[in-house]
Amino acid sequence: MSLQVVWFKRDLRVVDHEALSRACRAGRVLCLYVIEPGYWQLGDTSRRQWLFVRESLLDLAEQLHALGARLVVRQGQVTEALQSIRQAHGPFVLHSHQETGNAWTFDRDKAVASWCRAHTSPWQEYAQNAVMRPVAKRQLAFKDHRDAWAALPLFPVPRHAAFVQDAQGLPPEQWPLDLGSDLVPCPGRQAGGRAQGLALLDSFMGRRAQAYRGSISSPLTAESACSRLSPYIAQGCLSLREISQRASHTEAQARQPSWSRSLEAFASRLAWHCHFIQKLETLPHMEHAPVWPASARLHRPFDAAKFNAWTSGTTGWPLVDASMRYLQHHGWINFRMRAMLVSSATYSLSLPWQPVARWLAQLFVDYEPGIHYPQVQMQSGANGGTVLRMYNPVTQATELDPEGRFVRQWVPELRQVSDTWIFEPWKMTPVLRQHAGWTPEAGYPCPLVDFVAVHRAAKAEMTALRAELQPPSAALALGDQAASAPAFSLAGIPAPTAQAQQFDLF
Repeated sequence: MSLQVVWFKRDLRVVDHEALSRACRAGRVLCLYVIEPGYWQLGDTSRRQWLFVRESLLDLAEQLHALGARLVVRQGQVTEALQSIRQAHGPFVLHSHQETGNAWTFDRDKAVASWCRAHTSPWQEYAQNAVMRPVAKRQLAFKDHRDAWAALPLFPVPRHAAFVQDAQGLPPEQWPLDLGSDLVPCPGRQAGGRAQGLALLDSFMGRRAQAYRGSISSPLTAESACSRLSPYIAQGCLSLREISQRASHTEAQARQPSWSRSLEAFASRLAWHCHFIQKLETLPHMEHAPVWPASARLHRPFDAAKFNAWTSGTTGWPLVDASMRYLQHHGWINFRMRAMLVSSATYSLSLPWQPVARWLAQLFVDYEPGIHYPQVQMQSGANGGTVLRMYNPVTQATELDPEGRFVRQWVPELRQVSDTWIFEPWKMTPVLRQHAGWTPEAGYPCPLVDFVAVHRAAKAEMTALRAELQPPSAALALGDQAASAPAFSLAGIPAPTAQAQQFDLF
């Protein structure tokens, strides 16, 4: 039987792994992962993400060892690794899951496809989720497709396969620790690996999901109420299908209406996960260019002082700064705060969305390009949506952190400030500032802009732009490159509410 090479990418598990399952049926199998230094030098990747992946690889190696296989880890370009395997073992069939990543991974995959054609090596790719590739029809019932995909049986773990024991890979002790860079430390990062993900899944389905529906917006409750599964989904430690089926089973067994409603809300957000990745699959240019080209005419010049204040959590808006500092520490924060961070940067501080997107991508351990770029464009107005998602940082703080507990924990400069001024410290008198322990040299900054005035001006600018376009056509709203792209029918998927699309992933 011919050699079958399974190239692991962002699918670091053996459960419900179609590429592994099919390869094991076809012949002798070699399991490959390639550490690609070039990827970890990009502006939207970071060391915190690599360390999560590295821990997940250690876990994957143990999963494969239990099956009698060895994970062969190479470092460098994928095509070089494939060439080395061919020289050592002869021709092979390559198996992997499809990946909807950034432009770098797309170009990498094109290079792999070219290598396979040149060496007459078949490359079998399989769907990792409900994203459709290629898109062959003008109108597609995405919900029907997604529901059918989620209901398919899990691919079995191969128990009696023939594995090739290649000894040329790097042992774990030689896997690098310093790939990528973190401009700020991330001591609260979630640990990688399937075992960690399964423990979270069990605690969520067994206990934490009951509070999901009403607790995912506030940063005080979201840390526990959200599933926290997003990094394990992003790197494929858990299968999206197995999570969906587990949620459906748990919902069917739920005895309390509140429990059932929370699981129903979680399941709907799982469906939106694939919908947003489909957007990037269909419009890959949105990583760099606005979906609505006219939005490039908005007055949003890059201002280093404003950008540095935002990235360092010193904007003068307490909830914004607390959220940025929390995110830096944990590599995760709930969706409402993510949306507010984008809004405060692009609307309140009038910064362009591209550097905002890159900075946040580095901070997110659960960085998923197919969710990240559509969301940043949506929250910044770059996608031409009719709803302007402008967040008043005082209103948000009053609603989501009424006692200032979250703000005081993550902005220690404000711990001595009374409830009266905790969300508007710039209104404090000099005497009150002194009582808070501030000095002219050390204190808490005033906001760089008046957000009420800036938001009013931003609304007027957007209104004038839309009026000038009379109104944006469907093609313009999608972007020049999308004018001939297929549309997607999402009939049946519950639409996100006007509450800024609160589908916290996850």
